Amino acid sequence: KRQDLRSKVPVATQDEFGVIAEHTNHMIDGLRHRFELMHSLKLAEEVQQNLLPTKNPALNGYDVSGFSMYCDQTGGDYYDYFTLPGGKLGITVADACGHGVGAAMLMTTVRAFLISAVGNYTDPSNLLNEINKLITSDCAASGNFTTMFFMELTPETRKIRWVRAGHEPPLYYHSQSGQVAKLEGVGVVLGIDESYTFENQFTVVEKGDIILIGTDGIFETRNPKNLIFGQERVHEIIGQHKEESASTIQETIVSEVKRFRGEVSQEDDITLVVIKVT
Repeated sequence: KRQDLRSKVPVATQDEFGVIAEHTNHMIDGLRHRFELMHSLKLAEEVQQNLLPTKNPALNGYDVSGFSMYCDQTGGDYYDYFTLPGGKLGITVADACGHGVGAAMLMTTVRAFLISAVGNYTDPSNLLNEINKLITSDCAASGNFTTMFFMELTPETRKIRWVRAGHEPPLYYHSQSGQVAKLEGVGVVLGIDESYTFENQFTVVEKGDIILIGTDGIFETRNPKNLIFGQERVHEIIGQHKEESASTIQETIVSEVKRFRGEVSQEDDITLVVIKVT
């Protein structure tokens, strides 16, 4: 029979049966609170998942695939795509400090600021300058912060621009040399210094080049022997699957991270966006 936990045990005596009844009622209250909390977390999970992209973008000259997986029901990782003026595509990957409900709430706020600021978009640096002021006004007192990487792709051209706000530098596979470099750039995390001025970085890519924008949950995943997944394994996967689609590369990395972790619990959120120049 389905129970709604609204009924209580009558406490009719002051003997041991009355004590048992009181303890039972406390247990019922605790269970009801736990079920309400679980329901709220499930709702929060559904809301946050609905904030992530439902499909990968289409842009001439580029193949893009993204994915996010939380270690709790909610998390602080976030990725998104934005249609920019001139037919350009904006791609962002961000990571709020911590994980769970608190990080999810912070990330939802960051997303709202970002969507609002994109309406006045001119270039990556001005975008992050604007949202950094907003985030800092909300977060400076609490000490919470967010790392972010924002990249601008222009259709059918080979020049890309980006800003790195304290985020893990993306991996950049050069198809001609077979070497993996990083897309660096100086920039503080968002939410600690509203006066900081970000600067655009840019490079020219070539057909077959692959860029992986991820969060540190990928590289810092540990296995039962307490070894970390690391970046070298990601380098190898990119090299082995360089002729395949962005979605295949992305799915292979996620699959290998899960296989490497084995029975160990996921300790951090995992997010990555793979971009392949076509």
